[in-house]
Amino acid sequence: MSIQRDDLTAFFTTLLEPGRYPDYGPNGLQIEGCEVIDKIAFAVSATAASTRDAVSLDAQALVVHHGLFWRFHGPRPLTGPFARRVFPLVRQQINLYGYHLPLDGHLEVGNAAALARRIGVVELAPFGEYQGVTTGVQGRLNPPVAARELQLNLQQVLDHPVMLASPDHEAPISTVGIITGGANGEWIQARAAGLDAYITGEMSEHDWHESQEAGIHMFAGGHHATEQFGIQELMARVSRTFDVACVYLTCDNPA
Repeated sequence: MSIQRDDLTAFFTTLLEPGRYPDYGPNGLQIEGCEVIDKIAFAVSATAASTRDAVSLDAQALVVHHGLFWRFHGPRPLTGPFARRVFPLVRQQINLYGYHLPLDGHLEVGNAAALARRIGVVELAPFGEYQGVTTGVQGRLNPPVAARELQLNLQQVLDHPVMLASPDHEAPISTVGIITGGANGEWIQARAAGLDAYITGEMSEHDWHESQEAGIHMFAGGHHATEQFGIQELMARVSRTFDVACVYLTCDNPA
């Protein structure tokens, strides 16, 4: 079966509300392809590998968390590695959708919410203010778990090493704030909210010292690893809503 591109675009717009988010690049349809979509590929990032896989699978759409266009890159010529990401999509008329912050903080299909549910966090609420919107979730572990135990649980769920900066590895953790990816400095918001712990993807050298000195248990489980579940939740939602083939593209990214 198939779906019209405009119907898929409208579905994403209604669910993720991209217009609410001041972001680092455009959210939504980034490359316009064919109008009729029989198969949709989903991936964390629009890389040369995910582009190649979408082409090889004969997908008509590629949906990602990290798209192709970012303000910090500025105008870019369509040459070299960047061209090798763009041209295969254009040649094969593959629609590219990218949703960055809208897929971070969504309480149902967002990266933070999806990770929270997988590690047993309940009573989810918005967390992590960014220019008037929230990009993460906070909640409660019931029963509380020791910091070291939570680290081991995260490593199993993420299939990735997890750094832990902690004032006491055996101390119980009850409340947690989560912003996935590169939000290493936002442990300060967790402290301000009175939370026990903060989970993200990356940790700077100074964060390792400052977070634990401030009494926060900070966990960093990898940028890519902490952002793999939101796009999978979005794929599941699309699959339940439309009669269209969906496939998730894995990526061996240790960062």
